[in-house]
Amino acid sequence: MAQRRISFRAMLREVLKSKLHRAMITGSDVDYEGSIEIPSDLMAAADLWAGEKVLVASITTGARLETYVLEGKPGTGHILINGGAAHLIKAGERVAIMAFALSETPVISRNLLLDETNQVLRKSQ
Repeated sequence: MAQRRISFRAMLREVLKSKLHRAMITGSDVDYEGSIEIPSDLMAAADLWAGEKVLVASITTGARLETYVLEGKPGTGHILINGGAAHLIKAGERVAIMAFALSETPVISRNLLLDETNQVLRKSQ
């Protein structure tokens, strides 16, 4: 039986593109339809779009979930978790918010380290 050789030259890999590290969840609303609201200035700095899928990982509890980004008011530092996700991650928790891209080549991610008021302490790239 002949073996088939697989070429990996055109393989798409899922790689980290954006990360808000140690973001503080400032509010939650179980009755809202869902998503995570992020101020538009932080979205722009991290290269996130409204509606983009993100992985939210609680540094506080270890809970992880996927949701989508809603654009919030710039300059407020308010990061709100909504809908059923608010049962898993609550106000006062530190989280990492990550978005990924499909690419054939390495991607340099935009990583932002945030303080307790969600102000940028450090940027990569």
